[in-house]
Amino acid sequence: MMNLKKVFLYSTLVSLSITGTQAQQKKATKENKPNVIVIIADDMGWNDVGYNGSEIKTPNIDNLAKNGVQLNRFYVSPTCSPTRAALLTGRPASRMGILAPISDKSELKLPDSIPTLPQLLKKSGYETALIGKWHLGLQLSSSPKAYGFDYSYGFLHGQIDQYTHLYKNGDQSWYRNGKFIEEKGHTTDLVTQESIKWLSSIRNKKENFYLQVAYSAPHFPLQEEEKWKTPYNKIAKDSSRRDYDAAMAHLDHSIGILLKSLKQQKLDDNTLIIFMSDNGAMENWDSRKEYGGIHRPNTTLGDNSPLRDWKTSNYEGAVRVPCLLYWKGHLKSYKNSDYISVIDFLPTILGLAGTEKLPQTVEGQNIWNELSENKKIKNRSLYIRGHLQACLIQEPWKLVQNLPSKKGKDDYELFNIEKDPEEKNNIISQNQPIFVKMKQELDIQIKKDPKITEKTKSE
Repeated sequence: MMNLKKVFLYSTLVSLSITGTQAQQKKATKENKPNVIVIIADDMGWNDVGYNGSEIKTPNIDNLAKNGVQLNRFYVSPTCSPTRAALLTGRPASRMGILAPISDKSELKLPDSIPTLPQLLKKSGYETALIGKWHLGLQLSSSPKAYGFDYSYGFLHGQIDQYTHLYKNGDQSWYRNGKFIEEKGHTTDLVTQESIKWLSSIRNKKENFYLQVAYSAPHFPLQEEEKWKTPYNKIAKDSSRRDYDAAMAHLDHSIGILLKSLKQQKLDDNTLIIFMSDNGAMENWDSRKEYGGIHRPNTTLGDNSPLRDWKTSNYEGAVRVPCLLYWKGHLKSYKNSDYISVIDFLPTILGLAGTEKLPQTVEGQNIWNELSENKKIKNRSLYIRGHLQACLIQEPWKLVQNLPSKKGKDDYELFNIEKDPEEKNNIISQNQPIFVKMKQELDIQIKKDPKITEKTKSE
């Protein structure tokens, strides 16, 4: 009888040991997968962050850049909606007929037939949330919940009054989880507060998470308190630029609050942070036809220098934007100069989440090994199409195709963007073989896009 008791006790201990080991293995697997936070600035230019030489003080963004990987050649779409669509699907937005910002009463939306990043992450046990700007469907029926986000809060449209949270034509836009709501407060503060609230008290803390924090700053209308403006009274070249600087300073301060909360919740060790702009800055804003004319126009907004042109074009100032990745203890501090696209983030994040097979719709590539080990990314083509231009980039070359309606411009322009990052010299006549080869590939890429039957309107 005694022997039977010993055998039973031994079996029980073995069983408990195995169960405990399995639990530890499950826990280890969860801890090996990073949480992911993607922070998106709206219409922020190349030279609007301190680490790129701006007069704007951005200490929190700069600290991430100093201790993480700066992507020096990171490419997005020329405008808001296309970049966000590309991020969530891992393919050029033109493949889905999204060439420009979704605006006014447009029924255009992100197709629901294409697997999205949050939908795919949920299969790997992630909880997902989007806080802030959506801009991929203007109706509640096409809000983030329809595309895999467990929780969503913010605004559906591309631009809003920072305090009333109304769209430029007066439409309601502020919502939480599929219902319009009314709240007081500045958009930048509300987005930050909701992000922290979701992290600390709403999400399931037993799961990994993906959080997309999409700010409205520094997009117009610029409505900042004097405390954000005062430091730039003597630095900014005019009052419009001062207001823009203030919006960026407010944004950076808010990011600092979010990072502090991560540390307090002991989430900073296992969270990959990606910071980026959705496109380059706009030069100015004529406000007379928007918001009933209550906001003054802005003669000066962002700064894309030394890069060429502004938001909506396919020149470097519109499509090459600041971007960085920071993961404490997992990424070395360095500046990466490989040509990287926003469509690469979906396969890279999914790879870290343990996804083994990607949908056939994905055209980006997993670049984690190269980024984490500071290895050269194999040269490839990047294709970007907006509503005014299309381009193909193959290091060191960039071929830009202009629409025929753009008077005074050649149909094609070819630049060596390594030697001429400001795109001052069209060298197509001196490099005909390169032009012919790149044009053939650009034509193939455009043919892969659906036929555009109607132009989408710009914001």
